Amino acid sequence: MTFPRSAQLLSGVLATAGVLHFAKPAPFDSIVPKQLPGSARTWTHLSGVAELGCAAAVAHPRTRRWGALLTAGLFIAVFPANVQMAWDFRRKPLPQRAIAYGRLPLQLPLIAWALRVRSGAIK
Repeated sequence: MTFPRSAQLLSGVLATAGVLHFAKPAPFDSIVPKQLPGSARTWTHLSGVAELGCAAAVAHPRTRRWGALLTAGLFIAVFPANVQMAWDFRRKPLPQRAIAYGRLPLQLPLIAWALRVRSGAIK
């Protein structure tokens, strides 16, 4: 079975983000919603593990269908961090605000992408 390009790209994006959660955790720590219990670093590492797990699941044809569905769920689950970032950046300079606000609608195409990869996976 060939590795569809869209699934390959999605897996690569997830793997890169997952590794960044460990290599450069501070930016991720800063957007963890303050209402979550425990330390921000723990949530950063947990989300990094989730992204790496989703990347691996999407990469393998046998687990791609479930992996892509879990990826869509992950993109939904991290949305509160994007809202937190937008709130925290509301008084920052325009370029930083634009990035923070731009992340909010970006979740929708990411979710749709994961669901497209799921629909193209073998059953």
